[in-house]
Amino acid sequence: MENFRKESDLLGELDVPMNAYYGVQTQRAINNFKISGQLLSSYPEFIKGLAFVKKAAAKTNYELGLLDENLYFKIAEVCDEIIAGQLHEQFPVDMIQGGAGTSINMNANEVIANRVLEKLGKNKGEYEFCSPNDHINLSQSTNDAYPTAIKMGLLQMNTSLVEKLEKIVDAFREKGKEFQDVIKMGRTQLQDAVPMTLGQEFEAFAATLEEDISKLNNNANLFVEVNMGATAIGTGINAPVGYATLCAKNLAQLTGFPVISAPDLVEATPDTGSYVIYSSAMKRLAVKLSKICNDLRLLSSGPRAGLSEINLPPMQPGSSIMPGKVNPVIPEVVNQVCFKVFGNDLTVTFAAEAGQLQLNVMEPVLSHAIMENIHFLGNALDTLREKCIKGITANKDVCLNMVKHSIGIVTALNPYIGYKQSTQIAKEALETGKSVYNLVLEKGILSQEKLDEILDPKNMLKPQTNKINDER
Repeated sequence: MENFRKESDLLGELDVPMNAYYGVQTQRAINNFKISGQLLSSYPEFIKGLAFVKKAAAKTNYELGLLDENLYFKIAEVCDEIIAGQLHEQFPVDMIQGGAGTSINMNANEVIANRVLEKLGKNKGEYEFCSPNDHINLSQSTNDAYPTAIKMGLLQMNTSLVEKLEKIVDAFREKGKEFQDVIKMGRTQLQDAVPMTLGQEFEAFAATLEEDISKLNNNANLFVEVNMGATAIGTGINAPVGYATLCAKNLAQLTGFPVISAPDLVEATPDTGSYVIYSSAMKRLAVKLSKICNDLRLLSSGPRAGLSEINLPPMQPGSSIMPGKVNPVIPEVVNQVCFKVFGNDLTVTFAAEAGQLQLNVMEPVLSHAIMENIHFLGNALDTLREKCIKGITANKDVCLNMVKHSIGIVTALNPYIGYKQSTQIAKEALETGKSVYNLVLEKGILSQEKLDEILDPKNMLKPQTNKINDER
């Protein structure tokens, strides 16, 4: 049977598990917010962000003469333990909660305080020696510590997401090189267009995703501006003079990120603009990623009654009733992740808009939506790269035959015989089933030598200097 200790707060006494490092306010949050099932402990970067903030605050308070040396060093030691990955199971608060993040801030304050008490040889809950509020939360409010911790967590998470994005860009680029000599038909509006190479198609996938690396990094750079020292509403009540600037400097030194103090703390405290623009960058990435997955599914459709230009690596049997069927399950799951990102971006929009006056109390759902998107997208990028992109092969003969029998190659004749005559050839080819090549020869429009030169697929992959009514 589990033992408990009693702790008290504004509302009275409450039982807290004896071995728990968290305290009464965390326990109330556990009891009150059984919402998403996704706990703070699911997001280690956020917990590390909290520890960075609390260590920077303690260092600042010590340097300004508000915290004695022994207590500061003990707080710093505990924060370092948390940054190293220890005690993360002691953060059991649901990510979605009321109270504008107070439960998460107090969860961190209580865990750090009780671990410090342990280091001092005291019992958990003996807060007269180290208090969650008077020492760990000194010169702070949830309203500056919590959003700053979110931003420190997001900066870490963005670094990881960008690394995963860079890897999949490289994987697509490698396929682009591998398929650089595979001639195929390009398509617009799902209709034959003009020839290209499969390598060009995969290089385009790499290029479009590569653009989003700078977008994510540039938007994440907005997170370096923090409101530490704002305390409750930005006026800095209960924080000493110089605290905001010094705390930002200390936080920069601890995290390695170029953290700065917001120029207007009253404005910065309710402002959620940085979350909105970063979320939009993830939505942009998800839109592109989903489009690519749609293309992969189309290009691999078949194997006999579809395009079948590429083969995706088979991952699992595709049907409980149709023997031999294999489905494109990896692009499908990535599509679904992207849909989740779209929905979470809308959540961020609503949450950012819902702030009133000097605080946005919707930051818990806002931060959860963004962190969930980063987590989902990172996993999706790794899964798509490892279980799909790396194993794609090309059906070269299928691709080439589609080019040879396509009406689309008539486009290459425009500069030589004009649009009107090209249209007539295309129409007759469709009506009779004859090839464009044979019709041009039958009608004596061009010599075979010239026609072979014009309709060589390799000559249609880049701009040419041709003239209408050139030598026939």
